[in-house]
Amino acid sequence: METETVARTFQVQTDGRPVIEKNRPVPVPAAGEVLVRVKASSLNARDLPIVSGRYSRPVPPGRIPLSDGAGVVEALGAGVSRFRVGDRVTSSFHPSWLYGSLDGWGELYGVQLDGWLTEYIAVREQSLVPVPEHLSFEEAATLPCAALTAWSALSGIGPGETVLLQGSGGVSIFALQFARVAGARVLATTSSAEKAQRLRALGASDVIDYSSTPEWGARVRELTDGRGADLVVEIGGAGTISQSITALTQGGRISLVGNLAAGDGMDLTQFLNRGATLRTVTVGSRSDFERMNRVIGQHRLRPVIDRVFPFAEAADAFTYFAKGAHFGKVVIRH
Repeated sequence: METETVARTFQVQTDGRPVIEKNRPVPVPAAGEVLVRVKASSLNARDLPIVSGRYSRPVPPGRIPLSDGAGVVEALGAGVSRFRVGDRVTSSFHPSWLYGSLDGWGELYGVQLDGWLTEYIAVREQSLVPVPEHLSFEEAATLPCAALTAWSALSGIGPGETVLLQGSGGVSIFALQFARVAGARVLATTSSAEKAQRLRALGASDVIDYSSTPEWGARVRELTDGRGADLVVEIGGAGTISQSITALTQGGRISLVGNLAAGDGMDLTQFLNRGATLRTVTVGSRSDFERMNRVIGQHRLRPVIDRVFPFAEAADAFTYFAKGAHFGKVVIRH
């Protein structure tokens, strides 16, 4: 297979546009690297501050964004043994976190490393994961950040327990799917009647409209006969965590995966009285990813994709994603 010499990419701009198209030479894989022909990529909440200059870490102009992508191995560097040409692969959010606990954030795609919004990328073979056989490239590209974050957030959940989810973004939808596979009851919040219907169709037993029920934590307790939720997957952060604590059962758990809503934060006295546990979720390791993919394959789970944009319209994908009206994942087909 003959590889092209020039790759179309999209890179971070400083003129108000999210990204701009540029041509770059196709990278040559070094020893231990593989060249991937990227077939699809997907957006996450972190990508918006990256392309708008508001990220918590410096992002140099010209950086190629997006941590999540899937494609086909096109060429091998010296010494590569995990993959062969033609294999279908997807990225790991943390390229150097292979197993065990995270000992540091390291280099991330879209920040210190060029990301996956490109036709070709050369990456270390150790940072790639095989695509589940039943998934398309578009579906596989949704997994590295949102799916693995949801998987990690639900650690320890089991049959008969109750999980509370916030909204209908990628993490929450994946968490709903994984929680149902684990046999848990799922409650969810949203402000859209249409989204509420879709959440129920995916398996949520009850959906609370947070715009008409701002004290939704108390409503969760009502729906659970006063007991509360065993686990809350916390997306809003400072703006929602007070209600999440109200919603918790005694000794319940909060998995903090986002801080997207403005607010005053948590009432520590209430938190202590609940005997609650709060832990942050930093996506997961390659080993976690592989374990999750086995479950996805066994249960033939399919990611929920809101919309797929063609590669040429990548900038439009960012604009659409920023509106926050999506249900599930926003994907770019390369």
